[in-house]
Amino acid sequence: MTSSEKLWWFVLHRCFLIGSLVDSSSLAATTHFLSVTSTVGERAVLPCSWSSRLRSAAAAAASHCHIQWQTTASDTVFEKRGPQRWQAAEFEGRVEVPEEQLGHGDCSLVISDVQIGDTGRYESFMVVDGERSGKTRVFIQGVRLSVFDHKSRQAQGPGGELVLDLHTRHSVRVVFQGRNSSVWSTLWIKDDDESSGRMQKHPERQQLIMKNLERSDEGTYKVLDKHGLSISTVQLAVEGSPEVQTRVGSEVSAAGDASRSSRSSDLLVTSALVTSFLIIRLL
Repeated sequence: MTSSEKLWWFVLHRCFLIGSLVDSSSLAATTHFLSVTSTVGERAVLPCSWSSRLRSAAAAAASHCHIQWQTTASDTVFEKRGPQRWQAAEFEGRVEVPEEQLGHGDCSLVISDVQIGDTGRYESFMVVDGERSGKTRVFIQGVRLSVFDHKSRQAQGPGGELVLDLHTRHSVRVVFQGRNSSVWSTLWIKDDDESSGRMQKHPERQQLIMKNLERSDEGTYKVLDKHGLSISTVQLAVEGSPEVQTRVGSEVSAAGDASRSSRSSDLLVTSALVTSFLIIRLL
């Protein structure tokens, strides 16, 4: 027997014992959901421990079981039964229950490259097949996952460059809203060179670069996925904008007026003193 086969039989034995010892009717009527937060593109772990459901050390007849994760809307996300795995289309290649942890009672669901659309409530179950109890679907854990987009601010001068991190392979579009505008315009679409314009993809990194910034580039930039959900939001301020220049110019002008007024006052005082001195000498 190979080492992988030994590992699987060990996991199967643990799964059988737990399935025979757990009483699904003992679950509370109201599910307690653990809270997990993550950011787009990162790795989220939804906790699940079937060892917490053990009640005694009784043994049972031969059995077989598998792990199932689903949303509270009863949409199956992931199932694992021995070497067989099934993943929902929207989670394809992004979800897994590590086999090396199963033997230790850990059935946590690992979601890679997590997306805003993954936000929701999840439930884990152990499905047990046995001669004594038939098929039993045992609830294990409820988890509430919250996923947030990336938010940042950048300040650049005219002629500088804006760098946007894509964070995930699911980034497909960039839109822009000017500082004094309510209209969103598309600046970049994935795999569409004609739409790129000034925004170019970095040849090696998951980044977009827009060079030679102008004052009109000041505003909000959003990286979106195919569903139009936000992956990142960047607020760009271009130093030396007209408003700043006007304010600075006004301050300079006011300072100049004050300086000229001060010099005029000094000249008047000096003139008065000289005149007074001459009058005294003449007397």
